[in-house]
Amino acid sequence: MNTAARDRAGKPPAEPNYEEAFSRESFRQKLAAFAPAAGKEVIRRALTLYRCLRDPATPKWARARIIGALGYFVFPLDAIPDVIPLTGFSDDLGVLALALATVAFHIKPEHKRQAEEKLVEWFP
Repeated sequence: MNTAARDRAGKPPAEPNYEEAFSRESFRQKLAAFAPAAGKEVIRRALTLYRCLRDPATPKWARARIIGALGYFVFPLDAIPDVIPLTGFSDDLGVLALALATVAFHIKPEHKRQAEEKLVEWFP
């Protein structure tokens, strides 16, 4: 292992835990801070997944996938830093798109409708 990737105690860095990073509050904070920079497509996908997560009919395995994807979205450090113009959210978009494809069977029209209603508020 590359010694430059070790911390001061000589241990390799810990893997990020995206599930622990996600919370309702962290999701809202990320949306409030970055919605315009992230753009409609990223926010649409994030909101659709969030609405599916909040649906009690969504199975546990699908919730776990969604929490992982939304955790990646809210995590402050990711593959492409969100502050980089034009490309900062491309990795987030990919992760959210993959999660949507994985749980697509459980995405209901009402989840999409609720996400679109919020988009209209935030992107008039």
